[in-house]
Amino acid sequence: MFGLELSFIWAGIIALAVLIYVILDGFDLGVGLLFPLSKDEGERDVMMNSVAPIWDGNETWLVLGGGGLFAVFPLAYATVMPALYMPIILMLLGLVFRGVAFEYRWRTIRGKPLWDISFFGGSLVASMCQGIALGALVQGIEIENRAYAGGWWDWLTPFSVLTGCAVTVGYAMLGATWLNMKLEGRIQAHMRRLAWPFAIATLVFMGLVSLWTPFLNDAFFGRWFAFPTAIFSILVPGLVAAAIYGLFHGLQRHWDVTPFLCALALFVLGFIGIGISFYPYIVPSSLTIVEAAAPDSSLKFALVGTLVLLPMILSYTIYTYWVFRGKIDPEEGYH
Repeated sequence: MFGLELSFIWAGIIALAVLIYVILDGFDLGVGLLFPLSKDEGERDVMMNSVAPIWDGNETWLVLGGGGLFAVFPLAYATVMPALYMPIILMLLGLVFRGVAFEYRWRTIRGKPLWDISFFGGSLVASMCQGIALGALVQGIEIENRAYAGGWWDWLTPFSVLTGCAVTVGYAMLGATWLNMKLEGRIQAHMRRLAWPFAIATLVFMGLVSLWTPFLNDAFFGRWFAFPTAIFSILVPGLVAAAIYGLFHGLQRHWDVTPFLCALALFVLGFIGIGISFYPYIVPSSLTIVEAAAPDSSLKFALVGTLVLLPMILSYTIYTYWVFRGKIDPEEGYH
């Protein structure tokens, strides 16, 4: 029984790490996605400065989520990774290009356009691949004899492409609302205007994904439309509606913080919806959380270290955002 509880504790820790990564690095990637829509080099400088002090710390949560999956759910890691090698590798390459662009863009004048393209391209590839990987996982991974039994291109389907587009426009919405919160004047007004179409597009894609998902798997359908779990079918959409109202009302009233918080709420609620659909599986319809977990001794050993490190990472993250709170000074640069 204790081992069962440990596996679910670890599932919660990994889910928390992934969620924090999505909402923190989401607006970071969104800023890169908005680069082509900026009006001039000065706008791009300020946009990059808004995330420069925090972007690398956001990646910590990706490492924690991936490393935790490898350490405590090795069977899930061993089956999911072969199925998603291509989108995950492309995602990591996109993040590398972004990281290099952060550093080199400020060290050249003639080559700035090249690094602007790299920053945007890396953001686009990373965002799209994250969404595609999510869609491929949701639609199911073929497993036989505790090993991946699908093909090389199974991850690329209409549904996974749809989720890729949904995540990408969602990140752009997060980026626009983040910049609306951090900037002032002409640039803030420009980003607030951009937030409207990206928010509408995000809602459209979320609606399409939500309507499609229950029909991918009988378990998903039962989870959302059979009592008592059907209660969530009313509760979650109700909260989504409240977040939508807060988002558009805040943009209309020219509020700084509310649109960003409501945009984050949409992602959190979407993540909760995925969790409701998956439970108790870690790989839908193939591996449950308990089946994929490492031995109890490994779970206990890893948990001790995590209980020490997790508060430290949380404290560092909170402190960083506290130090760099408030509006961005256009006169201050990254270097």
